[in-house]
Amino acid sequence: MSDVIFEVSEGVGRVTLNRPRAINALTTAMLADIGDQLSRWRDDPSIESVHLRGAGERGLCSGADVRALRADVLARGEISAEVFFSVEYAVDALIATYPKRVRADLFGIAMGGGLGLSAHCTERVVRADSRLAMPETIIGIFPDVGVLFELSRAPGELGTHLALTGGSIGAADAVLVGLADRSEGEVPAGELADRRGWIDECYAGDDPLAIVHRLAAHDEAEARATAALIRQRCPFSVAVSLAAIRRAALLPDVVSVLAQDLGLAVPMVLRADFAEGVRAQLVDKDRNPSWRPGRLEDVNPAEVAALFAGV
Repeated sequence: MSDVIFEVSEGVGRVTLNRPRAINALTTAMLADIGDQLSRWRDDPSIESVHLRGAGERGLCSGADVRALRADVLARGEISAEVFFSVEYAVDALIATYPKRVRADLFGIAMGGGLGLSAHCTERVVRADSRLAMPETIIGIFPDVGVLFELSRAPGELGTHLALTGGSIGAADAVLVGLADRSEGEVPAGELADRRGWIDECYAGDDPLAIVHRLAAHDEAEARATAALIRQRCPFSVAVSLAAIRRAALLPDVVSVLAQDLGLAVPMVLRADFAEGVRAQLVDKDRNPSWRPGRLEDVNPAEVAALFAGV
């Protein structure tokens, strides 16, 4: 069977991600096929809408197949990263600007590149088992695929909290932060609204180290635990993610954020942190990455600024 299944029924073009054993992780070939088919359906008057879903029971999509991307980057270098991200972001932009209604079913795990395909759709539906996240700071990169557009417009500093921690949220919170439109069935209450006080207070500003210090000194035990959590993330990724979400707040649309992402993604995956983060999380699974630099205190703000110079 193909890794992506395309079907048409009663004017609806159905896209089914079909790698259930990998929670439908995305490859370059899958993304290219989706882009080609969506382009054909866009110009086909018999197709009235599109429906995106995932095969299996575990979720819509766990994101890009970063193990394969890591291996390809280690073997072929910059060109492999340029090809993958150019194809991925072009599909995300196509969905974000699609002239027909696109529904996405964000069941189970919907993370990373899976949100790139779904979070910009016309109708984004979650359910009780939905778990959404942009966990890129865990593997040495930053929340990409245009999702910083939505996160930068979430209430208060909730989007900043999710971008820096890489934490996952359920259906109710997905609607709250603007990554989903509605839920189907009975879903549990969200958690983020009750945390707005310390999140908005601690995540203010453009200095990642100041944010961590405020979290660590806060009266709320959960804030202090979050400071420790961010300390476990890739320090350079945390700094880049904060700068990127602040810039995304000033950009007019998803396509503009995707353009920023493209300028950042290639140099980020060429850094040693990406290979090390994927190794620790998904290859050796020791969950003990060795980041360079190892602390937020040692991140050079000039190096972060230089990354954005050409964006």
